[in-house]
Amino acid sequence: MSAEISAGNLLTGLALAPDTERIDQLLSRDGVRIERIVSTGQASPPDFWYDQDGDEFVLLLAGSAGVQFAGEDAPRELHVGDWLVIPAHLRHRVAWTSPTEPTVWLAVHLPPA
Repeated sequence: MSAEISAGNLLTGLALAPDTERIDQLLSRDGVRIERIVSTGQASPPDFWYDQDGDEFVLLLAGSAGVQFAGEDAPRELHVGDWLVIPAHLRHRVAWTSPTEPTVWLAVHLPPA
């Protein structure tokens, strides 16, 4: 018996209603979760910080975004092809995403190193 093959395209199905964000879980297994996130101008609420129990790898596939880390004065600007590894419990927030085109993230959530 062979395993079932999963496949798709990360850059299709990007048309969303304005002010809508979509998160598609692509794979979840043994403490690893892979998601495609499509943002259309979203940002974290003021004074909100993510504080995750695991590490996260993010890759920007389309659009642009700003990610701010606690203790830094300004967001880091991300463009197509840019990636970050965010260690567990490093507080961060999405300062902005492009309001004029979809911003597509590939997020890989991992157990802490």
